[in-house]
Amino acid sequence: MGTIKTKGIILVEHNMGDFDKMLTMLTPGLGKISCAARGAKRFRSSLLVGSQFLCFGDYILYKTSSTYYINSCEPIEVFYNIRNDLKKLEYASFITKIIIDVTNENENSYRLLQLYLNTLYMISETDKDLEFILAIFKMKLISILGFTPNIKGCTNCNKVQDINYFSLKDNGFKCINCARQDTSCIKISNSTVQAIRYIISAPAKKVFSFNMGEDAIKELEMVSKLYLNDKLEKEYRMDHIF
Repeated sequence: MGTIKTKGIILVEHNMGDFDKMLTMLTPGLGKISCAARGAKRFRSSLLVGSQFLCFGDYILYKTSSTYYINSCEPIEVFYNIRNDLKKLEYASFITKIIIDVTNENENSYRLLQLYLNTLYMISETDKDLEFILAIFKMKLISILGFTPNIKGCTNCNKVQDINYFSLKDNGFKCINCARQDTSCIKISNSTVQAIRYIISAPAKKVFSFNMGEDAIKELEMVSKLYLNDKLEKEYRMDHIF
């Protein structure tokens, strides 16, 4: 209990009465928390910006025995370009839904928050293909969550050449001979193999720093989508957002 200073980003905002809001916030150290913002809907409220969806800032919270309350906020980034573009907002809302599902209270969420913010920045400030950004986000996310695929060689025989298949069942690459016995395998090109390796091993700030051809992007999209859905045991679809 007492005053807490933390960075955080607003994942969800709900109206609570005429003037207040109940928010869901992701923080690096407290994890995903619910907090009340009293008077945030008032026109002159100091929390007007800080209580909006996707506002990232420095927050001063007060913790009672059961509830967090926002005392103040200094916004750092509000992602205006996402707010002003319906397509970008759709993708930002989609990754937010996934982040909500994979985070909890009282856990270290630094890496998840870092990936989330980097992805929002790419959506907001670049002209990269949105499906490409989403595919990279999914593959990096699932690795952070503990489902890092085997990217060194065939998951079955350890062969390091001609491993142009991705196994959902065995979590990684397979050679053609081993893939014949695995119905969960997806055939992929060398470009997609190298892209997956890069995504898994790249530091957070550079994970989006590469490009691919159109066909390879489609392969990466398919693999990342099926792999994420398989490991989280849930089908995530864009048309379920709005």
